[in-house]
Amino acid sequence: MNKTKKLQRNQVLFLFTLPILLMYCLFFVVPLLMGMKNSFTDWSGTSADYNFIGITNYIKIFHDERFRNALWFNFKYTFLLTVATVVISLIIAVILNQKIKGRGFLRSIYFLPAVLSLVTVGLIWNELFYRMIPAIGEATGWELFRSSWLGSPKLAMYAILIVNLWQGCATPIVLLIAGLQSIPADLYEAASIDGATAWEQFKAITIPYLIPVLNIVIVTCVKGGLTTFDYIKAMTDGGPMQSTESVGILIYNHAMQEGKFGYSVAESMILFVIIALVSVLTMRMSNGKKVGD
Repeated sequence: MNKTKKLQRNQVLFLFTLPILLMYCLFFVVPLLMGMKNSFTDWSGTSADYNFIGITNYIKIFHDERFRNALWFNFKYTFLLTVATVVISLIIAVILNQKIKGRGFLRSIYFLPAVLSLVTVGLIWNELFYRMIPAIGEATGWELFRSSWLGSPKLAMYAILIVNLWQGCATPIVLLIAGLQSIPADLYEAASIDGATAWEQFKAITIPYLIPVLNIVIVTCVKGGLTTFDYIKAMTDGGPMQSTESVGILIYNHAMQEGKFGYSVAESMILFVIIALVSVLTMRMSNGKKVGD
């Protein structure tokens, strides 16, 4: 291919990518730049007048105990969500990858929650917690089920976490099953001949080969945990007593209910930086690992 044809080919390829590039700039880059500008103002979100106040919003945020509590909630929730998702998804994926009766039916059933919207799932489970949990407590006499978990500051986070796991494990399971099926069967046969136990095979073969998939699952869970909003909005709206108020809920409340739009945008900028740093750190920790490390 001569230089002229190669140049023409590159120009055609660029034209195909141009609409996507324009949409990316329009719906991501431009709003991001506008948000950065608004974070340095005292704009209420409705008034036509606002003042540039520099980094005042950021200084206030770092001294805001409510923001620190919300961020601490996000970190706790993200850690529990990531660990539980990886463990549960991996166990279910290994089971569904075995030659068991009704495997195809089971693979279809577990994925059903993934097709429902987050708000719909939250509202359904909201009714279950408020009606089913007290009924169980009344029938069994167990103190833990005497009242709805969503009304308890100590248990509300775990109730939301259960709902998130119920729906959120579906996609990781699919990815892990695909990863398990890509592992050469010869490796397991050779390990069995050498006398390796099932657990030793799992540690030496299965886990190393699943590292790329686990990397995707972990980064997705971290991002989902740090930006969690829908489940909390539908189930507790940040209560009781702000015990489930995540940074996303706090940003919404400041912008839509308290008229602190510039302040809320500054909070979202900080959350954006945190997510980016955590994602990069997670990727660097896992990308260097290879099969056999």
